[in-house]
Amino acid sequence: MMQEFFFNITWLIPVFPFLAFLIIVLFTQDNNKLSHSLSIGSMALSWVVGWGVVFSAIATPHLGEHPIRKIVPWFETGTITFNIGYWIDPLMAITLFMVPFVCLMIFIYAVGYMGYGTDDVDPKYSRFFAYIALFATGMLGLVISENLLTLFMSWEIMGLCSYLLIGFWFQKNYDDPNKITPRQAGLKAFLVTKVGDLFLMLGIIYLYSQAGSLSYADTLFNHEFLTHLAETPALPIFGGLSAASAIAALIFGGAVGKSAQFPLHVWLPDAMEGPTPVSALIHAATMVSAGVFLVARIFPLLNIVVELEHHNPTMGLIAFIGAFTAIFASIIAIAQNDIKGVLAFSTISQLGYMIAALGIGAYVAATFHLITHAFFKALLFMGSGSVIVGCHHEQDMMEMGGLRKKMPKTFWTFLAGGLALSGFPLITAGFWSKDEILAHAWHEFMLEGTASWPFFVWLLLTIAAFLTAFYTARQISLTFLGKPRGNHAEHAHETPNTMTFPLILLAFFAITLGFVGIPEEIVGQGNNWFHAFVGHEYAATPLSLPVMLLSSGLAVGGLGLGWFVYGRKPLVYGQMDPVESGMKKIHLGWLYTAMQKRFYCDDLYRAIFINGSVKLADIFYNVDYNWVIDPFVNLVATIGRGISGLLNKFDE
Repeated sequence: MMQEFFFNITWLIPVFPFLAFLIIVLFTQDNNKLSHSLSIGSMALSWVVGWGVVFSAIATPHLGEHPIRKIVPWFETGTITFNIGYWIDPLMAITLFMVPFVCLMIFIYAVGYMGYGTDDVDPKYSRFFAYIALFATGMLGLVISENLLTLFMSWEIMGLCSYLLIGFWFQKNYDDPNKITPRQAGLKAFLVTKVGDLFLMLGIIYLYSQAGSLSYADTLFNHEFLTHLAETPALPIFGGLSAASAIAALIFGGAVGKSAQFPLHVWLPDAMEGPTPVSALIHAATMVSAGVFLVARIFPLLNIVVELEHHNPTMGLIAFIGAFTAIFASIIAIAQNDIKGVLAFSTISQLGYMIAALGIGAYVAATFHLITHAFFKALLFMGSGSVIVGCHHEQDMMEMGGLRKKMPKTFWTFLAGGLALSGFPLITAGFWSKDEILAHAWHEFMLEGTASWPFFVWLLLTIAAFLTAFYTARQISLTFLGKPRGNHAEHAHETPNTMTFPLILLAFFAITLGFVGIPEEIVGQGNNWFHAFVGHEYAATPLSLPVMLLSSGLAVGGLGLGWFVYGRKPLVYGQMDPVESGMKKIHLGWLYTAMQKRFYCDDLYRAIFINGSVKLADIFYNVDYNWVIDPFVNLVATIGRGISGLLNKFDE
């Protein structure tokens, strides 16, 4: 039976790219063609097996109630046995639909981007394909993990790969001393995410201390244990929370780091210092998606408290952080001129949507947006990379313009991704997934009243939706409309088929994928497919026509305003950004500067954590040498001289 066949070979999904990584590192470093063939071939195998598992899971009745679990003993210590295995349930299946396919598209795209077959081929070409294969290994391992221990191991593999790939061009330096270099960006990403990883590790340890196991079957999907955990007070340090809420809060800390939520968001904008395929991997298929996936995975731990107490403070915290991050990042995106910088803050904002959705209990909407976002954000990042290559590695949108006719494939696919990001009504995947989040927030607000926190979540996400459409129109207008404003744009050219072909496939999903989650009231045939498969145990979000109309109006209005400001009369060379000039006229130039400077978060962190650490080290150094080491050495010398003097007198 085909279903059983695919379920039995699920373990091979992360093994294929891991073997490619080993072979490239050990044997094919000097053969670029063989290296990328191994990497792409392994990812294609993972995609075939992965989609086989996905469609087998869809065909399996009641998979949500009875997940498929395969384990083998890994190692023993004393009386404790740790297992390794995989877990097949709807969340795993829908994530597995996205990850290997998007990774495969990025791998194919990377062949053109890294200059294969040209004089500009990257000197570390083979190493790059080894690293991205290992990166995919980490994400695929995380998705199929049967327990939190192997999930954490896969999580850390991605952390290592982010350091290696963001800093891939470690030899690059800039004349501007304030501009972060790739090696600094890689180190920054590694260290900032490690703050979140510490919380995740503490949460896992706390959970193990309560359960004696890290298996999903014994913890997250054991209703009796979850009930016990929700009724058990946490340690006093958690201020009266239940053990379930405390553990969930700690694990969520890991997601704050990995999914770049405020205040640990600062690493992601600088991650664009790596090659663009890395940006697409991090922002769409792997790293940042892992944080949202983790919170979705532990959702039973959050939901049990709501079932028993009708309120979970940890979920309120999650919702607030997500909603604030969504609007905070969207405001910053408006003032960015780097084509990848706009998309970086867009990613942070969209991740905030997903996190906020999980915080208000919109499990299905959050996972739906996780999948649709991965496709259109990979498309947008790869489209930006196509623009960068076509413009001879120019990234400043103020130096672009007029690329619509020079790069038609890139333009039309980028437009599809931009419309999906904006939530253009009815015909884009982003509309259906984002609208469901807004509808759920509105529904929670209507249940709890005007003064409830779901109202503020809904309000912040609604404003962020309008800003998203506006900065998307700004980006498309500055990049593709009007006439070239720089020499590189004047001589721009379309990129090779290895780069544009993946864009076309991703554009197809950016438009059509949302149709699997159309609300049942519109379809008229029972629950929408996505909800029926993924969220069978959770009530569907009721269709809210006012919210849908408002969401549509915000998308169209934001796009229209963006076009009116930037596209109706496209900028010419040397012209100031209209928003910047307008804000300066009303004496808000300082605010625009703050938006450009990311509200000085990096400067603040540098002053507190970097400069502060150096000053603290200087203080300890002075204390150590002036009050400990030097006095001790001098004391020993003084005693030695004294004894020597006494012995000298004795001899005399």
